[in-house]
Amino acid sequence: MESGPAIFAGAVFALFGGALLVWTGVRVRRGEPVAHGVSQVASATLTSLAAVIALGLGAYCLTRL
Repeated sequence: MESGPAIFAGAVFALFGGALLVWTGVRVRRGEPVAHGVSQVASATLTSLAAVIALGLGAYCLTRL
């Protein structure tokens, strides 16, 4: 019973983190801003950090089955 929500949460975190990481990489490669009005380096770093944290949370949820 408790594995259902863990699988769902892990999948959501993993999909969000992966998509955010890919999106950030594409924006940086094209030279487009990741966030408007913020330094390119700072916004890319913060966004990448958030993506890695989300991937880590997804992995944590999926290993706790």
